[in-house]
Amino acid sequence: MENKTILSVKDLSVDFQVRGRQLKAIRHVSLDLRDQETLAIVGESGSGKSVLTKTFTGMLERNGRITNGTIQYEDKVLSDFKKDSDWNGIRGKGITTIFQDPMTSLDPIRTIGSQISEVVVKHQKKSPKEAKKIAIDLMERTGIPNAKERYNEYPFEYSGGMRQRIVIAVALACHPKILICDEPTTALDVTIQAQILELIKDLQKEYHFTTIFITHDLGVVASIADRIAVMYSGQIIELGTCDEIFYDPRHPYTWSLLSSLPQLATKDAGLYSIPGTPPSLYKDIEGDAFAPRNSVAMKIDFKKEPPMFRVSDTHWAKTWLLDPRAPKVEKPALIQNLHEHFVEMMKTEATMNFEEGGATID
Repeated sequence: MENKTILSVKDLSVDFQVRGRQLKAIRHVSLDLRDQETLAIVGESGSGKSVLTKTFTGMLERNGRITNGTIQYEDKVLSDFKKDSDWNGIRGKGITTIFQDPMTSLDPIRTIGSQISEVVVKHQKKSPKEAKKIAIDLMERTGIPNAKERYNEYPFEYSGGMRQRIVIAVALACHPKILICDEPTTALDVTIQAQILELIKDLQKEYHFTTIFITHDLGVVASIADRIAVMYSGQIIELGTCDEIFYDPRHPYTWSLLSSLPQLATKDAGLYSIPGTPPSLYKDIEGDAFAPRNSVAMKIDFKKEPPMFRVSDTHWAKTWLLDPRAPKVEKPALIQNLHEHFVEMMKTEATMNFEEGGATID
């Protein structure tokens, strides 16, 4: 049975006023978020990923405003909120965010434990003594060794990965229903990144929250996402299950993102990069925003914006290539056998790890 919709975005547009000019950051986005799922939002920098999710917590910059559409969370219409006080029951306990740099969320001159305890007191209505016990428990659950002894340490005494674990503990202290992870592992090395992703995945099973994972790297979300929304120039241009996006992508921009995966780089060809740059969002975009960078673009791509075509019950893509009248175009050879490539890559990694362990087979 499909989980219920916990948050629904309908035809949302967001504009920013920048030096007397209007920048259209989000352009008519619709999206339903399901209870306890993990939705990954991917796309290049500037595609609108963070701006979209900031509207869920009322954290748009002062020069930004919702110009069209609605955001409904449970029985509340968030897009109607006008004052900070309207958000008191939403931020934290309803929807909370983990940012890329943990030091933007932690107070450098207060102890780690006091920062977690404060949130427990506020959102769980516990006494200071109870809050301390819960804070230490959260530190242990998020993988902080010797949590009781480290309760009174300061953020500078923790590594980057450990600070990110503390930020996760602070977020969980709110008992959120939706956890937004805004590029939480970008600044971490690959090993720590994998640990944080696994931690979020495990905690989601334990605490039953919904996760939105924002990243520019499709490879990061391959093992944790249930569904993936691909954003480009302020729009969702493809939406589907993880398998559909990886193994049956339909939009040329999704093809390009997949082709850019570092795992697909070769000694001969190097790493693929998407040619050109995204269009200016100060101007009205005519046709498909990706058309100038698309080697298989048709004349109609430059003249008329495509609708969102249905590929399956769970898969949609905003490209004229899905129109019955369009010529048949194959996705790039580099990503045609992506499943087989990942299987082979995992076998190679397993072999290397085995050999590094010093084991031998007689």
